[in-house]
Amino acid sequence: MFRALFGKKSKDIAKKRLTLVLSYERKGLPPNIVDKLKEDLISLFSKYPQFEANSIDVALKTNEEDKEELWISIPFRGS
Repeated sequence: MFRALFGKKSKDIAKKRLTLVLSYERKGLPPNIVDKLKEDLISLFSKYPQFEANSIDVALKTNEEDKEELWISIPFRGS
């Protein structure tokens, strides 16, 4: 109830932003979207001690069908 009145959780904001990124084709994205997404994810996951936030990796890769995919790696501590 409190969150509904005063704002969204940061995970909800990150999920919305990630969904937005995934819904666009690569050519429609700003050139620094991968860097911005990585910064946002580091900021979000640095709040949780079970993740190695500084080791987060975000990349656009081309698959076997020559389609670009967004790859995100968020490692756990001790893994």
